[in-house]
Amino acid sequence: MGTVAQQTEIRLKHPTNAASNKNLASTLLWLVIMILLAIIFLLPLAWLFLTALKDVSEITAFPVKVFPQVAQWDNFTKAMTIIPFGRFAFNSLVLSMLYAALTTITCAMVGFCFARLRVPEKRTLFIIMLSTIMLPPILTTIPTFILFSRINIVNTIWPWVLWGLASTPFLSFLFRQFFSSIPMDLEDAAIIDGCSYWRLFWQIFLPLSKPVIATAIIFSFTWTWGDYLAPSLLLGVDNTTLAVAMSTGYVDPHGTLLTNILAAGVIVYILPVLIVFVLAQRYFVRGIVTSGLKG
Repeated sequence: MGTVAQQTEIRLKHPTNAASNKNLASTLLWLVIMILLAIIFLLPLAWLFLTALKDVSEITAFPVKVFPQVAQWDNFTKAMTIIPFGRFAFNSLVLSMLYAALTTITCAMVGFCFARLRVPEKRTLFIIMLSTIMLPPILTTIPTFILFSRINIVNTIWPWVLWGLASTPFLSFLFRQFFSSIPMDLEDAAIIDGCSYWRLFWQIFLPLSKPVIATAIIFSFTWTWGDYLAPSLLLGVDNTTLAVAMSTGYVDPHGTLLTNILAAGVIVYILPVLIVFVLAQRYFVRGIVTSGLKG
């Protein structure tokens, strides 16, 4: 009996070669799939970068030339001098940071209210809020423009302030899910000690929600930074954002699009978003995961 037990223990500690080979094959398969997906996602960025290094004649050449004969690094300099790149980038940065800060705070408040406040018909209001996600943004574009025109806030930053104060359903949902996962004992103990809901939110719940805060900042910042429609409708030519300025600024005297200069400008344009995501990637993943713990 002792020999049988020892053999069984050895088998449990040391899997058979067949099981090891199966696990190795499964790991290699997933590795190959991930590499292929990475190539698919990175291929457009690589092509954009190669286009930014080409001359105009190489872009229009047939057959297509993948690599430039001589790298035109001065295309990046031209991209930042043909248009007032710094000024428009500053406008985009101000709007993106303003909207990200306001919408993160308001969405955290809305999520806390839906998760913790004991009010009647709370679930019904939550469902109504979530249902607005199904409305396409283009559906409200014209009414929003008419409204902002009548209250004379077109060509100002006030539309982004109002949007930030109004919160967004998706980010409010993320905060609500995270706050719902916090044990009730923590809330009850704080209330027994005389803590109001206002202090409970600011001093206990909000400091615990750093991953979700990072997620909300990334989402709201990238939404505003990459937005084209709203700035093109609500801002003038002189104080518009970088996305709008780039779409019309990179042309030659004959009105022909300078594709290589535009590609160089786009490379510089997406760098802030990539930097923000890389710096906050760990919190971003944790925020998405922890926000789905409880329904």
